[in-house]
Amino acid sequence: MTDELGIRRALALRAAVEQGLAGEAEPVVGLLDVAGIAESARALHAAFATPGVAVTHTFAVKAASLVPVLGLLAECGLGAEVASPGELALARAAGVPAERTVLDSPAKTVAELREALALGIAVNADNPEELARIDRLRAAAPAGSPAGPVGLRVNPQVGGGSIGAMSTATASSKFGVALRDPGALEWVLDAYARRPWLNRLHTHTGSQGVPLELMVAGVRAAYELAERINAAAGRQQVDALDIGGGLPVNFGSDETAPSFADYADLLRAQIPGLFDGRYGIVTEFGRSLLAKNGTVLARVEYAKSAGGRPIAVTHAGAQVATRTVFVPDSWPIRVLALDAEGAEKRGEPVVQDVAGPCCFAGDLVAKGRALPLLASGDHVALLDTGAYYFSNHFAYNSLPRPAVYGYRVREGGAVAFSQVRAAQSEEELLAESGAGFPALRLEP
Repeated sequence: MTDELGIRRALALRAAVEQGLAGEAEPVVGLLDVAGIAESARALHAAFATPGVAVTHTFAVKAASLVPVLGLLAECGLGAEVASPGELALARAAGVPAERTVLDSPAKTVAELREALALGIAVNADNPEELARIDRLRAAAPAGSPAGPVGLRVNPQVGGGSIGAMSTATASSKFGVALRDPGALEWVLDAYARRPWLNRLHTHTGSQGVPLELMVAGVRAAYELAERINAAAGRQQVDALDIGGGLPVNFGSDETAPSFADYADLLRAQIPGLFDGRYGIVTEFGRSLLAKNGTVLARVEYAKSAGGRPIAVTHAGAQVATRTVFVPDSWPIRVLALDAEGAEKRGEPVVQDVAGPCCFAGDLVAKGRALPLLASGDHVALLDTGAYYFSNHFAYNSLPRPAVYGYRVREGGAVAFSQVRAAQSEEELLAESGAGFPALRLEP
């Protein structure tokens, strides 16, 4: 599949330039491999498939907040994990059913909770105050209202990975009930004892930079807690474990490592009871489903040099590759040098910088990178950018959001594109910036 991924991508990059989707008029675009996304979804389903076990896979909407992408994933059998009213609206617009939707957020308002409960979607409460708020909303709900699953998010405090900002199971993480804090475990057990309808348990150790062993340790803590809750209740009160997502992505090559199968096999080996049929399993993967299936394609506007080092000034910088620009050691990115026709450049590698359009010196997607020398009119492809990179735009310098296209490679190598999102127009940018309102005045 790795070779097929690269072949499809190469065809799509060239076709995007040939068909005018990328060029002077549209100097930066996002491209998504439809077949690759479907392959990722199939790999996820296959990894967790277990006779007698109900598994619900949801997609973390924050990783690609694009309705057509959510619709494709829904067609592939995935639901949606949402963390805001906007993300819930996107999931609903994509046709994701309530029974495959999960609401997670550390700051849910009363209105958000009321809507979620009324729709019958699954809700994971983050803290004691939120659980008390759910108590009141359930008590006030009309008779016969939907009764979707309700769980509690717990922080097993098993430690962090190599990227602190992505680690959610540290001792002082803002997420969930910290299980190792004094009195917390007793409170959790009592909370379930008082609420027979509380029937899920949720945990998530983090994402990029978190090793599989740490992810499994967090799930094991939640599983053992569910066993204690059910033993105390004398019945299967907790009937599903939401184990989150967070599978790290290899940004060094086209290889998918670790794989969904690697993770599921480790869970089976270390927590066999999770797969014995007593518990449903819910997952919330995001980056690992889409990263390898997306590419940012950008035009080189100028080629210059400074201090003896060549610099290619492109149209892809912090506005699309925010994490890479600001934290390059944690979020390195592969860059392909392409010629003016969108084909991969050949020639001796030259150490050079690949810069973006933003007006600050650190706007570099690659620094000191050995690539065939880039020239004005060439292009660069930023690989593994299918998740987050073009769906969570950073509006520095009022740069517009780029267009996004899905692509399918047909027999014979022809490439067909489907628009996922139009480029943000100047009118839309002005409206977003308050152009329809009168100027502020010194005096009313």
